[in-house]
Order: sequence, then structure tokens, then C-alpha cells
Amino acid sequence: MALRKNTLLLLILISSCSIFIASISDIISVNIEATEANANEKQNAPDVPSFVMSNSPDNLMWFLQVSDTHISIFRDPTRLSDLHSFCRLTIPAIRPSVILASGDLTDAKAADNMGSAQYEQEWIRYRNLIDKCNLGDHTPWLDIRGNHDSFNIPDANSTLNYYYKYSEQGKKYPRSYLYQLSKGKTKYSFLAVDASLAPGPRRPFNFVGLLNTQESNHIKNLMKQIEVSGSNYTVWFGHYPTSCILSSGSEDIRSLIGKQPQSLVYLCGHFHTFGGAVPNMYTLQKKGFLELELGDWMDNRLFRLLAIDHGLLSFIDLKHGEWPAILVTNPKHALYHITGREPQNLIVSSTHVRILVFSLDKIQLVQVQFNDGQWLNATHEKDALYTVAWTPKSFASGIHYMHVKAVDVTGRHRIITHPFSIDGTRLSFNFLPRFVLMSSISTVFQVLFGTILFLCVVPLCITKYMHHQVRAKKMERPRFRVPYFNLWLRRIWVLASVDRIFYPLTIYAVYLTFGPWSIGAIIEGHIGVIFAWGIIVNGAYLPGSFTFAYGFLQLLLVQLPLTILLSCYLHRKLLLKMKGKTERFRDTWWNQTVFAALLTFQTMLAYMFWLAYGTMAFILGPLRTWSTILSVFLWYQATFLPDHCLKEAKEIWDPKRKTALQPEEIPIGVNPAGS
Repeated sequence: MALRKNTLLLLILISSCSIFIASISDIISVNIEATEANANEKQNAPDVPSFVMSNSPDNLMWFLQVSDTHISIFRDPTRLSDLHSFCRLTIPAIRPSVILASGDLTDAKAADNMGSAQYEQEWIRYRNLIDKCNLGDHTPWLDIRGNHDSFNIPDANSTLNYYYKYSEQGKKYPRSYLYQLSKGKTKYSFLAVDASLAPGPRRPFNFVGLLNTQESNHIKNLMKQIEVSGSNYTVWFGHYPTSCILSSGSEDIRSLIGKQPQSLVYLCGHFHTFGGAVPNMYTLQKKGFLELELGDWMDNRLFRLLAIDHGLLSFIDLKHGEWPAILVTNPKHALYHITGREPQNLIVSSTHVRILVFSLDKIQLVQVQFNDGQWLNATHEKDALYTVAWTPKSFASGIHYMHVKAVDVTGRHRIITHPFSIDGTRLSFNFLPRFVLMSSISTVFQVLFGTILFLCVVPLCITKYMHHQVRAKKMERPRFRVPYFNLWLRRIWVLASVDRIFYPLTIYAVYLTFGPWSIGAIIEGHIGVIFAWGIIVNGAYLPGSFTFAYGFLQLLLVQLPLTILLSCYLHRKLLLKMKGKTERFRDTWWNQTVFAALLTFQTMLAYMFWLAYGTMAFILGPLRTWSTILSVFLWYQATFLPDHCLKEAKEIWDPKRKTALQPEEIPIGVNPAGS
């Protein structure tokens, strides 16, 4: 019978792991839907002129992206000074057709780094930057809001909505908009997606974006304008990655981008390279377009150079102040092929390698090396374009490597390695970037919240049920062959048997799934209510997303440790009782010390919540403040627990009873004879 149970449990575990792995594989697959979409795209794609990629500078356009500048009046003034340098030196050196500023233009965080609000002085500094550098005059500056730019804004007409007053595009376009430019016979469209919350809560519950039905319809109208205009290529950009954008309409952002054959890429920011853990956050979405998250300017001073050369999209992420900048546009990088949306056949028929090279001073030398071959001098054609004649058929199969060296007249130099393929062989994106960009962050947060809630509640409830069954003589007390498992079963069992601790602990955890977490000024001057499943403020409902992450951290860092600590403490009291000893501080000093540390941590969390949302939210705050009070109450109950509250657990676990522990289960220090 035991073998059957173990086999069944093993099969269930294997099946669960298989389902989980299959789900992750489906999420990050870049081939499933892309293959189906490509067939439709080839039928519906706009007519592409018959080009030959030679040494001609025609049919080439390049542009820049910068993201998460976080201009602040409280911290790091070099963010702004370096941005001035970027505008005065880098932009004139590169001379892009447009510059995309993809959100979080200002910091909007208080001096204590916890509160958040719109500070007009930050926006004035941003506006002065644009005016001083004449950005709107010689180079279109396409800015869009991020979540920081919408902190603490009750509605679009609020006087706090400084984006409308000080940004370059906000005066003309309050939310999503379309910008188009033509170079020669080619038309390029840039579609900006504003998914910022409206109304905009203060941080931290303003992390995930939302496209409501009205905004989705507006974007669809912009897409129709692109079709009518006969645009050849569309570049989408916004602040939030697609994994961070909820949708209340029938189509999500990925479907909107994917249904347009001209769409090559979606550019975004927001994740800040996850503190350096994911510096290159790129993927090919299932709908067949590239999604490229750009690391922040705030700490890393990163910007992106992109080019569309005869319909082939290329890019490179660069560090401010590092020169020369080198971008190979033909042959295209083997990792970033967009099958069905780019004319890949142009690479096979091309006559020249094409490279863009920029520096603050005149370029003196550009050389190219194929694999381990000789260095070949490149010819300067026009502006930043350098070319080298080549024969693509010499690299007909597999991955090859091209090395490019550039030197300017001051001695600055750089060498890059560029993998490419002629037959369509592609490299693979890393797992973590694919998962972050291709999953749904909201779903991930919900799964994490549900999992930790399960761990906090279900084991206790099952143990409580078994406790009643054993006392009613309807089942025998479970025994594991591994002593360690028996130890933890006994600890949880003792806690579950004490009603005055079990019920408050489990009811509070369940309460977090449906009850209010806090009531207070979610937006300054506007009282709102926070639930796990969403926020209600200023007459609007904002679906829950980051709330689940916040609840997950509460359960993981407070509820679960408190449960473990209480179970260990009560178990220690039971052992002392079975040994007939009186509890002394030296017997439980470790438990008391850890609880003091946990209580200090909880108090800090409650204090930070007060800084973020004010006194009312602090007082009417079951999530932070009341949970701290609950912890004190439960620890008080455990410390001064009457002996009769442990009677039921003692009856089941006392070694002197018929249901005595097996010898290997008896804890060290407990005499089977009870002496």
C-alpha cells in the first residue's frame, strides 16, 4: 500500500513538473505563432521595391532611442548634465532622423525615496533641455509617458499633468500618437503607445500599464492611418514592455502589433536591466515582431542606435561617451532575423557589406575581417556609411563571424564581432529575456501570490483536519520514514491544534485575497481602496497586477516566517511540557530574538507604507499596520499560552501514549519514559 502511495505521489509530481515545463516552453517559443503569421504576412505584406543592396546610400535611415532618464531634483544631477552632453555631442555626431524618448522622463520620487508626486521643477528642467539643445527644431524628439510620469495624477485635465505642459509631444498628443517621415520614396511610421494608468496612483501600485477599450480603439485608428498613407515600415515604441501591459479590449498589444505586416519592432524601457541581471533584454515575439527593451539612462547611461536599411532592421545598445559607434546593417545580425517581415533575400543578392560608423571626430580607418581571414579596408560612401564588396555565396551555410574595426583621428578605436548567416540560420535568445518579455507579468504575479497563499494556509488546514480525525479515532497519526519530515509535521500539528493562534493566522491570509488592504489617499486628495484584485480611486477601477506582487512579498517575508516561528516556538513549549519542565528564557531565547527581528522588519514596512500613502492609509491598513498588530497579538498568545491549550497536541504526540512516537521520531532530549 505504501509503495502504491509513493508511486502515485511520484507520478503526480512528474506530471506537474512536465505540465509546468511545457507551459514555460510554450510561453517563450518564438516559432509557433510566428510561422503561422508569416504565411499571412507574405500574402498581405505591402509591395517592397526590388532593391539591390550595393554601396548606394539610398534606402537607409537611422534613429536613436533613450529611455528612463529619471530627471530628479533630489538625486544624481549628472543624469541631467550627461543628458545635456548627449544632446550637444552625441546627437550632432550621429544625426539621427528621429529620437525616441520612451518614458520615465522625470523621476517623480520624493526626497525620502518612498513618497511620489509630480514635481514641476523636474519638468521645467526637462523642457529646458529640449529648448537648449533645439531638439524639436533640427531633430524630431518623440517622447512618451512612463509610469513615473503619471504618478499621483487624478485625471488628464489635472494641473499636475505636467507631461501635457512641458513635454515635446504632449501639447499635441495627450496619449498615443503617430509620427511619419519620408526619405526618398520610402515612408517610415513611428507609433507611440501610451499605456500609463489613468488615474495614476502613487507608487508602488503604478508599475503595470493598461490599454483600455478607448485607447485600443485610438491605436487601431492610427494603424488605419498608416495603411492609408502607404507607409513601408512601422516602428512601435512605448514605455512598458508588452508583458507589462494589460488590456481591457478584445485584442492585446501584441495582437495589435502583430496584425500589421509593416510592423518590425516594439521598443520599450521600464525594467532597467533588472539591476544588471538582464543587460540584453531582447526577443522575437510569437506574432513575428522583435521586442527590444532598452536599459536605463538613469544609472547605466545607455542609448540605442537603430537603422532600417532596405527594410532590414539593425540595432546596437551603446554606453554614453564610448566611441566609435559601429552598426552593421548588412549582413544582418543572425539573432535578429524577422522572417516574413523583412526582405531576407536582399542579403543573398547584395554586393556590399554595409556599416554605419560614428564618432565625435573624423573616422580615419574602418576595416572588416570575415571569420579568420584578412582585414579588408572599407570605403567611405556618404555620411556614416562604409562599405566593403563581398560575395555572399562564400558564406552560404551556417553561422559566420564578421569583425569590424574603426579608428578616428584622435586614436579612439573599437572592434566589434558580428555573427551573421546567409541561409537563415539563427542564434537563440537567452531564456530569461524571453521569459520576461513573452510572459504576462500580471499572470506571474498572480501565480506567485496564489502559490505562497497555498503554502501559508493549506498545510495548516490539512493538519487541522488530520488532528480532528486522529482525536476522533478515524485515522492514525501519519508517520514519515524521514525523521526531519516528522519533526516539521509535529511543529505544524502543534500550531494547528491551538485554535486561538490557528484561526487568526489562517483567516488573515485568506482575507488578503478579497478584503481591503488599505484605505487612504492613493492619489493626493483622492481617497481610494486597495484590494489584491485591483484599486478603486477617483471613480475608476484599475485591475490588480502589481498588487499581487506586493501581497506575495507580504506573505513570503512576513506571514510565512511568522507561521514557521510560531510553530517552532509552540513545539518547544510542548517538548518542555512533556519533559515536565518550566519554560525559561534561555530555552526560547532564539525564538524571541528572531521574532523581535521580524517585528522590527514589519514595523519598517508599515512605516514605508505611511511614507507612500499617508496617515489614513497607515491607520486603515490591514496589509501592513494591522498585520504588525496581529503578529504582536499572536506572539503574546503563544508566550502566555495556558497549559490546557497544548493538551490535545500532548495527547497525540506524548511518547507515553499508545500512539507513541517511534524511537527514531523522538526528539533529542525527550526521555521515552517521561523522566
